[in-house]
Amino acid sequence: MGVIKQLSEYLFLRKKDPNRPKSEFTRYMHGINRFSLLLFIICLIILAVKLLSR
Repeated sequence: MGVIKQLSEYLFLRKKDPNRPKSEFTRYMHGINRFSLLLFIICLIILAVKLLSR
């Protein structure tokens, strides 16, 4: 359940936990993870479109 919660926070579908400790490095790490996750989803969509358009 923790993975789904974290993914929803990355994609701004859920509010972040206010009790979580805040760190600049953690914020950078989450930003990079968010970017890579969105890029991965975009690539999956492109691959699905290419496979379905054959």
